[in-house]
Amino acid sequence: MEVRIQAIHFDASEKLSSFINKKAEKLTRRFPAIDYIEAVLTVVKPETSMNKEARIKVIVPHDGEQVATKVADTFEEAVDLALEAIERQLEKIKDKK
Repeated sequence: MEVRIQAIHFDASEKLSSFINKKAEKLTRRFPAIDYIEAVLTVVKPETSMNKEARIKVIVPHDGEQVATKVADTFEEAVDLALEAIERQLEKIKDKK
């Protein structure tokens, strides 16, 4: 499984990268079919709160890709919310089988 983190217009800290990797590992333990996870982090409007956006894309072979985008006060919160949404999408796929 490959995890790719892309920070747009800023440098992601090592702490943030390890947080995302840890959450991705937890998700792949629950859904071992996951091949690839991409996290794209952007700052939406620097002068306001709720300006951190996380877009998570998960690719599962034979089931396509699942995408979730969430905005929050911190990148950690946005990543958490997006991964929860991805988890719900993966549960729906799992239930259909």
